[in-house]
Amino acid sequence: MKKFNLTIYSDYVCPWCYVGQGAVAKLTKEYPVTVDWRPFYLRPDTPPEGMDLPENVRAHMAQTNAHLKQMANEAGLEMVFPNRIPNTRLAHESTEYARLHGKALEFHRVIFDKFYGHGEDIGKWQVLREAANQVGLDANEMQQKVESGKFTGIVQEQVNEAYQIGVDGVPTYVLNDQYKIVGAQPYEVFRRALQQIETEEKG
Repeated sequence: MKKFNLTIYSDYVCPWCYVGQGAVAKLTKEYPVTVDWRPFYLRPDTPPEGMDLPENVRAHMAQTNAHLKQMANEAGLEMVFPNRIPNTRLAHESTEYARLHGKALEFHRVIFDKFYGHGEDIGKWQVLREAANQVGLDANEMQQKVESGKFTGIVQEQVNEAYQIGVDGVPTYVLNDQYKIVGAQPYEVFRRALQQIETEEKG
């Protein structure tokens, strides 16, 4: 069976990105899929210290929380609903440090769990450093490199690339750089897309 690449554009404050981990995990168990999570800023206007979730967003989320919780349960994930949104720049830039050290997937999973699994503020260094320690990264070096601005341009470049290929919401999944799936879709949607790629490439 041929190998597939799955690029996922997401933000740590996106609940659909969080619960979408379930379908992705199942996919990697059943198909030879290489997963690459890429950054996106869902709320680029979030101040560095974070912000309270706007009332209209909170009201809208209240209608979907039960569905999100169910999807999280099916994926074996804990889920809480924080009323405050952290700025995710430091988290994304720290993820690039983790990528450099071959720990991007593990670090990404831990950051997601800290925010939507436990309601921790992932805009704070204390939380990011704990995540680094959990996956065996050097927390001091990570903070120093991120604060030096080493990864700011790298993250922004990836976000710009997302805009260039038409990503305007997350999660957006791109299979083999050509098939785009938007939103937290059921596993079947991904399976059919992979089958379609296989069929087309055989033909």
